[in-house]
Amino acid sequence: MKDVNSGIQIADERIIDKIYLIRGQKVMLDRDLATLYGVTTGNLNKSVKRNIKRFPDDFMFQLNEEEFKILLFQIGIASWGGTRTLPYAFTEQGVAMLSGILNSDRAIRVNVQIMRIFTRIRQIFTDTLSLKLEVEEIKKKLKNQDKNIELVFSYLDELITRQENPTHRKHIGYKANN
Repeated sequence: MKDVNSGIQIADERIIDKIYLIRGQKVMLDRDLATLYGVTTGNLNKSVKRNIKRFPDDFMFQLNEEEFKILLFQIGIASWGGTRTLPYAFTEQGVAMLSGILNSDRAIRVNVQIMRIFTRIRQIFTDTLSLKLEVEEIKKKLKNQDKNIELVFSYLDELITRQENPTHRKHIGYKANN
């Protein structure tokens, strides 16, 4: 996406790289959102605090020390630029709520782009889940087919054994005179 005012091109991949899985939720951090919106992290967080009723725990939460350490390890950053407070994580709903409190043209355009990316990610997960379910169904059918094939082969083995070792039976009926 191209920001007309500043000439900055924001690639979808750049946004996707800023989406993390924390507490089982896809989230974006305050620092990353501030950079994308073209504001300071402090100003972003001040705007959020002025409108804190819009951000319940399922929209935004603050990382704890352990989560922060794990995140730093995962993204390979030795330090977080002198951060004094633990970062805030915004869920998809929290990012959507940010659009109501940040009114710059850039923030609005970036927010629309982020919402579209979250939607694409959700669709990918949905498609992947349905594909997994189909594969499991095929596995079940194959497992049943394996059992059926084994049964067929055991019957064939039994028939072959009977043909190789025929049991002589007494014939019933008329006897020919020799």
